[in-house]
Amino acid sequence: MKTRVRDVSTKLLILPVVLLFAVCALLSAVFSPRAAARAEEFAAEGKAAYLMDAATGTVLYSENENDRLPIASMVKIMTALLTLEAMERGELSPDEMVHVSSEAASMGGSQVFLDADTEHRAGDLLKSVIVASANDSCVALAERLCGSVQGFVNAMNARAAELGMTDTNFVNCTGLPAAEGYSSAKDVATMFAEVIKHPVYFEDAGVWLEDYVHPDGRTTVMTNTNKLIRSYNGCDGGKTGFTSEAKFCLAATAERDGLRVVAVVIGADSSKGRFNAVSGMFNHAFGNYVAKDVFTAGESVGRSVRVSGGKVRQLDVTVSEDVSVLKERADRSEEEVRLELPDKVKAPVRKGDVLGKGYVIREGNVVSEFDLVAAEDVGRASIWDLIKRIGSPR
Repeated sequence: MKTRVRDVSTKLLILPVVLLFAVCALLSAVFSPRAAARAEEFAAEGKAAYLMDAATGTVLYSENENDRLPIASMVKIMTALLTLEAMERGELSPDEMVHVSSEAASMGGSQVFLDADTEHRAGDLLKSVIVASANDSCVALAERLCGSVQGFVNAMNARAAELGMTDTNFVNCTGLPAAEGYSSAKDVATMFAEVIKHPVYFEDAGVWLEDYVHPDGRTTVMTNTNKLIRSYNGCDGGKTGFTSEAKFCLAATAERDGLRVVAVVIGADSSKGRFNAVSGMFNHAFGNYVAKDVFTAGESVGRSVRVSGGKVRQLDVTVSEDVSVLKERADRSEEEVRLELPDKVKAPVRKGDVLGKGYVIREGNVVSEFDLVAAEDVGRASIWDLIKRIGSPR
């Protein structure tokens, strides 16, 4: 009897313990960062969604990413990109005064209410596009850069083709409803990732509230349409969009601990829904992935190459951009860096000239590749340089 009682007592004691462990395991699975991130990942509403690592282009989540859909004002991402690139090439100065045509001034939808036949700084017009999604500023910039809106639209489509945006067709520079205009979540992410390569973009994208001052002193209040720059830790840029056809759209970027990601949602049912969807994708990225630095821009890679006929015999090798790799937080594998360089190069060499390629390899697979470049200029050796070199140690 005692033995039976002892057995029953043991079972009665074991059962709660087993149940306790089971409950703990379940709670751990539900509330662990990885599980929570995955749950949020699939909670993203909308017709299409896309999440990518900005540095490597690695896809972290996708849903209907190639579906051709209207994207409303996210079209302005390409408008901003072409403007930024023109400024970078020196074809348009931020301080240049841009004429506003009657067509630009008559644009409906979101705007800063530009008056016809006035002139505005190009930099101010671009800021109003990035912050307040100003249609009138888009048209003014388009006409300045290409002479006409249609010429600018042609340039938009040409740039899209260069970027491999095969599911995109632009028909205007604003995103106002128009037949045959469409893009995809993947393509939007591609062009937005290109925009954020320009540091000046972030100077405007982080503005929350600012007055647009017109030539006559009149002001228009600009409010950032991307609410996540105030509500999501690490979000520092984005572009919203809405029409009754496209519904609620958003492309945004966020960075934490060196990991920058781009998230896109198209066709959410509400404004809150698009912000929740992108926030959920951000949580998935930061909860499950980390960026591991390999080299920083300008850092020596620890190798040099001989220079034939140069003023110096050895040339240090560096990288022109930061090199990092994406890893899952749970991944404990190690990376190997492989450098491919010639035995020697011929002078002259310019700083930044590509000399070879570098590869980051994990478990036998190339996970990143990058250019190896000259760290400095090396001119041709003169006769006097060669004479002085005779008999000197190599």
